[in-house]
Amino acid sequence: MTVREKVLTEKDLDKAIADHLAAVNAFDLDAMVAPFAKDAFVNDARREFRGIEAIRAWADREIIGDRVTIDVREVVDNYGDTIVRGAYDGDYDKTKLPPGELIMSNYFGVRDGKITSLIIIRNEPAVIR
Repeated sequence: MTVREKVLTEKDLDKAIADHLAAVNAFDLDAMVAPFAKDAFVNDARREFRGIEAIRAWADREIIGDRVTIDVREVVDNYGDTIVRGAYDGDYDKTKLPPGELIMSNYFGVRDGKITSLIIIRNEPAVIR
């Protein structure tokens, strides 16, 4: 861990992120989208959704529609940006996923109390040679 990287607890989360995650797990579309800035973007599975209407459509179809839940496992502050790692579950297609838990990293940018960016990635351990 670098000097600028700090492990946080879930209760240390920025309110916008905490509200967003709670709404995901409650399947509440309006509350899930409310913390986003109107010109925010989400990048999920290498697809970018820019603006609140595109984010709302993505969330309705792929998060709420697939009844996705996120069990937060780790929260890290990195130079003011927040990384939330969590176990995802839901009714989405799991046929091409490895067995076991699906751990995803959520990279949040928050400015002026609003989520300005969210990048969701399934990371693999780095191999250093």
